[in-house]
Amino acid sequence: MNSLRLKIALLVVVAIVAVVGLATLVAVSVIGRPGPERALGPAAIQIDLIARLVERHPEDFQEGLVERGSMRGKDLGIRLRPKPARGPVHEGLTESLRGMLEHIGHPRDVVVTEPRHRGPTMVSIPIADLGYIAVPLSNTPPTRAGWPILIGWMLAIILGAAGIALVIANRLTKPLQMIEAAIASVGADGVLPVLPETGSAEMRATAGALNRLSARLKNAMESRMRLVAAAGHDLRTPMTRMRLRAEFLDEDERQNWLNDLEELDRIADSAIRLVREEVDEGEREPLRLDELVRRLTTELAAQGRDIAAGRLEPVQVAAAPLALTRALRNLMINAATHGGGGVVTLGSDDGMAVIRIADQGPGIPEAMIERAFEPFFRVDPARRQSVPGAGLGLAIAKEIIERLGGRIVMRNGVDGGLVQEIALPLAAAPAESVAS
Repeated sequence: MNSLRLKIALLVVVAIVAVVGLATLVAVSVIGRPGPERALGPAAIQIDLIARLVERHPEDFQEGLVERGSMRGKDLGIRLRPKPARGPVHEGLTESLRGMLEHIGHPRDVVVTEPRHRGPTMVSIPIADLGYIAVPLSNTPPTRAGWPILIGWMLAIILGAAGIALVIANRLTKPLQMIEAAIASVGADGVLPVLPETGSAEMRATAGALNRLSARLKNAMESRMRLVAAAGHDLRTPMTRMRLRAEFLDEDERQNWLNDLEELDRIADSAIRLVREEVDEGEREPLRLDELVRRLTTELAAQGRDIAAGRLEPVQVAAAPLALTRALRNLMINAATHGGGGVVTLGSDDGMAVIRIADQGPGIPEAMIERAFEPFFRVDPARRQSVPGAGLGLAIAKEIIERLGGRIVMRNGVDGGLVQEIALPLAAAPAESVAS
């Protein structure tokens, strides 16, 4: 029930049903409750009048006089007969009509017979000891008269109101649906697709606003890219001059300057790389993830980094190879550098390939673990000089993983250390298993 469309539809249905219900209640209060009594009331009065007329002048309605042209009998087409009219007795109408006659103070044991061959419903009225007269029953109530008809009418109104409400709710929430669809289709560069400015005034206004927002986002992304690239490029010249000047300093002072300049160089390169990762989609292709993980752990181990491969299931994903390689390398280097070494395992769960990198370090305080992927984040800022890196490796890895449709989380291990868990959507069925 959290959907705005359903809430609006329900509100419209309740409003329509409430208005109709109140109108029906007022009508029933003023006119009377539905039922056969309302339809049979005039008929009962008419039948009582005819019966009293016949009882007052029975000779005018006897069969012989009617055939000779008695005016009353001839005009009314009524004659006395020994038995009620032929046909099956309608028990419901008979009881209702008797009750109505009793209600008006003239009870009579009338008999209502159903018509034959589409004829009228007949009422046979007993006339003292003379027999019966049969007259057609006018204003015959329907077979299902009364509350069933009212309930059916209300159900029809509710169903009709529900249909109208859904149409109204859909029209009212269509701009919101457009916004939701546009946001869901935002590309890796942060730009929305161009929307056609057609339809109602509200739809055109919404599409136009989203198109203007998309243009501004695109300009902002391009401006930031140009700014970071220009800053990184322009830093090269003063850094080169500073390196030249450092050559004229004492040995100890010169090394400190060179270390600072090297850190500035890493920060500039990492910042440019982060911005490029945000806008560079890259070509995706099927990739054996177990082979990639095994190759990376071998390369890093050869470089002297304490990182090893554990159990690796043969799984396949669709990814940009260079981007995914960069992301996984950053995460493994983080485990080897800050975690005192790590072990990488690979498996699959619920349609996702799951990589876990568990290290042997002190972990991250729970209050700070959510900030681990922020650019330039350090658990201990005092270690910036002693530990190499610009603090952008995890931010770059997160950007790449999420752009590939995956997710990455960090948590402290049960027995200590930090666990980095990466999940990526599986591609086609993996190729034949390769021994780990």
